[in-house]
Amino acid sequence: MTHQTVGHAPRPGLPAHPLAAVARPVPDCPVETALAALSGRWTTLVVRELLRGRESYTELAGALPELSAKVLSDRLAQLVDAGVATRVRRPGWPPRVRYVLTERGRALGPVLQALWDWGALSAER
Repeated sequence: MTHQTVGHAPRPGLPAHPLAAVARPVPDCPVETALAALSGRWTTLVVRELLRGRESYTELAGALPELSAKVLSDRLAQLVDAGVATRVRRPGWPPRVRYVLTERGRALGPVLQALWDWGALSAER
């Protein structure tokens, strides 16, 4: 048995990993990676719509009518670059493109739910 003043058990939310003890932000920190993937206004809403099964640019634009075409294109490119989604071009004319969440992207569902839950608690204060 470990004495309580030696070898403290990690607190919930604080992983027992060397990156969890850094003194400054580092790019390979998993939290920084997750925040970078979700950074930018509208990004979480685009991910939400992809989680709901909307795959085409037109479907995404229709679900988020106030989002400009430029920002939607930028966010989709960002999500593809982050490995959250893949861009699939279908052969034929006119060219058709769809965006599909990767396994990493689908794993963001519970993350967004946790952020929602935390934000709801904060709003109750």
